[in-house]
Amino acid sequence: MAKVAFLGLGVMGAPMARHLARKGHDVTVYNRTAEKAADWVADNGGAHAPTPREAAKGAEVVFACVGNDDDLRSVVLGDDGAFAGMEPGAIFVDHTTASAEVARELSAEAEERGFGFVDAPVSGGQAGAENGVLTVMCGGDEATYAKVEDVVMSYARSCRLLGPAGSGQLAKMVNQICIAGLVQSLAEGVAFAQKAGLDVEALLEVISKGAAGSWQMENRGKTMNEGKFDFGFAVDWMRKDLSICLAEARRNGASLPVTALVDQFYADVQKAGGSRWDTSSLLTRLR
Repeated sequence: MAKVAFLGLGVMGAPMARHLARKGHDVTVYNRTAEKAADWVADNGGAHAPTPREAAKGAEVVFACVGNDDDLRSVVLGDDGAFAGMEPGAIFVDHTTASAEVARELSAEAEERGFGFVDAPVSGGQAGAENGVLTVMCGGDEATYAKVEDVVMSYARSCRLLGPAGSGQLAKMVNQICIAGLVQSLAEGVAFAQKAGLDVEALLEVISKGAAGSWQMENRGKTMNEGKFDFGFAVDWMRKDLSICLAEARRNGASLPVTALVDQFYADVQKAGGSRWDTSSLLTRLR
């Protein structure tokens, strides 16, 4: 069992840290809202610290799951950042969906300070975090990754190293690019079926067993048809992720025409008041 710290107790971070505690790891948590950290400790045990630096002191592995590049830098760098409290030989594992650029930046900083860094964004949403079945895409060196894989598996069903620092973030971008197109196609299919007067639930049950089947169809088709969007991965979060994808594409020369179009469709959903709706709310544009 390891002594670990977890920075960020949002809808993903809190259950991930909970799984670490349930597996027997010694967990110290930090959250920008201190009351949330105190509540987490009351429910799960362990300890909470007033700063990332204090949380990271003595930890073998420090995990983070925060909002974006700037949030990540704020908990990692500076006098109160986690890097200031970590000891040589410790490893920082970042579960934030962020840019490959910041992953490489922080990996280089960690190497200078004598500890490891793994960028490890996740897929599976809040349900995956709650149930401990996330997919984790990692970037870093093999030796560092090998030291943390078993600990990460506390809340994952799949975890894989995909290349050097930044590779995990690039893999997550591919994940979001694929999802954007799938959700839009599913929305168009459901809207078409509704207009055609088909029994949409029966239709989805049939075609989900064939070549059109996907996680999105299995898990979002029915609720999409029912007009239920007040759950799941929020449109605001998806637009943040897609902005990272599009920025990386501008850097590497990749063409993402469908992704760019779907990003604008999500902007329409935001304007209609759906910022916190599930990403399957693309259907609302087609009504």
